[in-house]
Amino acid sequence: MKLCRFGQPGQEQPGLVDDAGRIRDLSGVVADITVDALPAVRAADVAALPVVDGTPRYGVPVKGIGKIVAVGLNYRDHAIESNLPIPTEPMMFMKALSSLSGPNDDVMLPKDSTHSDWEVELGVIIGKTCRYVSEDAALDHVAGYVLANDVSERFNQKQRGTQWSKGKGHDTFCPVGPWLVTPDEIGDVQALAMHLDVNGERMQTGNTSTMIFDLKQLISYVSEYVTLLPGDLLITGTPPGVGEGKKPQSIYLKAGDVMELAIDRLGTQRQQVVAWRHPGDAARA
Repeated sequence: MKLCRFGQPGQEQPGLVDDAGRIRDLSGVVADITVDALPAVRAADVAALPVVDGTPRYGVPVKGIGKIVAVGLNYRDHAIESNLPIPTEPMMFMKALSSLSGPNDDVMLPKDSTHSDWEVELGVIIGKTCRYVSEDAALDHVAGYVLANDVSERFNQKQRGTQWSKGKGHDTFCPVGPWLVTPDEIGDVQALAMHLDVNGERMQTGNTSTMIFDLKQLISYVSEYVTLLPGDLLITGTPPGVGEGKKPQSIYLKAGDVMELAIDRLGTQRQQVVAWRHPGDAARA
């Protein structure tokens, strides 16, 4: 299944994307898209669900994400371009829940941003509590997969102490979606191609087959240190091609830039980069 949430921010409704690519309204079946709602959605008669007119906005495809656990430097070539050692264990950090945004919403630069960057990533929505989960059982705890952009302000991330959250948790810095795709539609999750373009120019090209630590290893490893609960989001690292690593000179995001990214079977995202504004500015305009 491809599940989504559609509508204006704060007013999203649950939906299912059918084989023809149409959104069907699930609001008569479930109140929202959550891990707990998946059994009821699976039992629904898709053909009987109303088709949603037009092209509504996609929101974050799962309601109630409890935390975002991220893994850094999980592709060898990305570690090399970042001038950092190849990890011998997964490198973990957290992103703020307030960084979540819809897949096509604007990405807003932080105040005085100079080093904002892009990172296409495979995201995992946890379906069952993970606490000291074995690698063999790890994928049995997955509810589905999502496309994510781990937007990062590199100066704040690396030059203001050792806390990566300073550069990873800004508002709008975690676009997710458009869909939550259940494992039965994915096939081999370690064979998904991914890419990201900026202003129409290909920046990142990669494949989940080249992860240093695969999903089974990541879920098992993280569960030793952080209990993963149903609905939590785990993002799993980015392939090479980030702006920081461009030669001979790094490239960073500026207002007016457009990011477009995709992962096989997980859909596409498109974000316009905008300058920082106070959240109340639009209401006062």
